[in-house]
Amino acid sequence: MLDIVDLSVRLGRTPILHGLTLQAHAGQVLVICGANGAGKSTLLKAVLGEAAYHGTIRLNGQDLATARPDQLAARRAVLPQDIEVAFAFTLGDIVAMGREAGDLWSDPGIDALALAAVGLQGRDREDFRTLSGGERQRGHLARALAQVWSPVGPDGPRWLMLDEPVASLDLGHQLMIMRLARQFADAGGGVVAIMHDLNLSAMVADRMGFLIDGRLQALGPPAQAMRPEVLERAYGCHIALNAAPKAGPWLLPQSCRPFGR
Repeated sequence: MLDIVDLSVRLGRTPILHGLTLQAHAGQVLVICGANGAGKSTLLKAVLGEAAYHGTIRLNGQDLATARPDQLAARRAVLPQDIEVAFAFTLGDIVAMGREAGDLWSDPGIDALALAAVGLQGRDREDFRTLSGGERQRGHLARALAQVWSPVGPDGPRWLMLDEPVASLDLGHQLMIMRLARQFADAGGGVVAIMHDLNLSAMVADRMGFLIDGRLQALGPPAQAMRPEVLERAYGCHIALNAAPKAGPWLLPQSCRPFGR
């Protein structure tokens, strides 16, 4: 379990997160949504140890403040929002970096499996910098998958931490990535994703929550979290929700309108 208790983060003198308490469970996909600047990426950076914080964060029972980097690398893999590659690494090099960071470093066969999972099989020798933005995004996801390829390890579940994993992808590949997240959780791992696409989130998530002014609101199953009053507070516009038979809630951007209209 990822257990966050009374988490507060400041950037300089500006408070970003205020006393946030949250649990994410293995076997589930947790999606955190919210407007730009709500603190979503800051939350993930705190969980990764990249932002100073007050409070407690435990992963699989261990306080992250005392965990060694190699222990964390074996338990969780990260797909950040932006990653620049300045040197002439091949796609295969990038994926191997992920595998070698975890405790599955001795099984190079994982690299090909991870590339196939994201639809980039047979392209391991290509210069990573020549790939399209969407291909690079999938390549970095393959790197993260290779790091935690087995969703459950010797010391418990492994975790995927995803920050905007579908931001630069076409519709087909968006669905592919969300399906991979769902499969990872179904196999016993845990997934925490920062997302903007509410419809994709509702399709896959076990639980959703909305960060509003640095505080977590409406954490629960998508049908409970995606309430009009919550969405209007989160995004600052009127939003009409819809419901399809045998499906969760969904919204049409055309049904959203600014306040005052």
